[in-house]
This record gives sequence, C-alpha cells and structure tokens, in this order.
Amino acid sequence: MIVVACPERAERILQAGSMRCPCCRGRLRPFGHGRTRTVRGMGSDTLRVTPRRARCGDCGVTQILLPSTLTVRRADSSEVIGTALAAKAGGAGFRAIAAGLDRPASTVRSWLRRMPEAHARWLYERAVDRAVQIDRELLVRPAVFPTLLGHALNLLAGAALRYRERLGLADPPWALIGFFAQGRLLAPLTC
Repeated sequence: MIVVACPERAERILQAGSMRCPCCRGRLRPFGHGRTRTVRGMGSDTLRVTPRRARCGDCGVTQILLPSTLTVRRADSSEVIGTALAAKAGGAGFRAIAAGLDRPASTVRSWLRRMPEAHARWLYERAVDRAVQIDRELLVRPAVFPTLLGHALNLLAGAALRYRERLGLADPPWALIGFFAQGRLLAPLTC
C-alpha cells in the first residue's frame, strides 16, 4: 500500500511510468482498481472510493494507492478517526466520543484500543520527522499535553498547518496528517 496525498497527481505519475515500487524500486504500472467502498466522513457525509491498483514490472508485487484522507482498513475517514484520537488525548472516554461523532460505541472503543503507547510513540516520531523537514521551530516550545498521543497529534497538526502555509497546499489538515502517518493513524491489527 502506498499512501498518496493527491490521487489525481499520483495517477499522472503512475501513467507516466515514474512511480517506483517500494519493495524493489522497479517501475509501477497501472493494474486496475481495488474494491469500491463507502467511507464515512464527519456527520452524515459519505465518500465512495475506488482506489487505484499498481503492479511492479520487476518484482510483480501489487500496491494499492490509498488516498491520505483514508485510514488503512477502516470505514471512517482520517478526519473522523483523528478527531476521536484527539478527544481521547484530551481525556474523553469512548462513549462520549462515540456520541459526539455519532458512531457506535463499540467502533470507537476498537479505534482507541488500536492506540497503544508504542503506536503513539511511532506517530510522535513521524511528527518530529515532518517538523524537522518543514520548520524546526515547531519543536522549540511545544504545548504541554499529559499524554504522548496528545504531543504526537499536536505536532502532526502543527506540521500539517505549516506545510499548507509554506507550500501553498489546499489539502485538509487531517489529510496531511494521514499522509504523514502513512495511512496508519491506528496501529495495525495483529493476528
């Protein structure tokens, strides 16, 4: 899976033969599409997505080009899941978060369980990497949060806003945060 900030731009790069395989660095070529699915946004908004599939000409591995507005293997957008995580970092419980987002409590509880300390640390490391790339000043006097998740989300949000400002991007902040987190706002499921 390759997370792309702009599916249209990724399609142009893929069609031009300039996209590289993350496994072997061979050239990726268009290889149809993934399964169409409906993703829930904030409130009652929904989005139908058919992600692009690409195949490496050298190693034969296929990749899905996942828009950064989505989170891997979730039926809700990065914005919805990110909002739930931000509420958790602020001390809210899963029932209150579920009521605020109009989602089942069991769904929100499963998201929050996918945020162990190790994954919060991984998100924080991604945030520091992005902050160093765009503006080291983001690291000088960060806001104080009681949890590592709070620090990570705050720094990711700061980096997203700075990217928008400096690079003139129109992408929503949660889409950029999803891109920085490589589509993994939540820890991967373990078998």
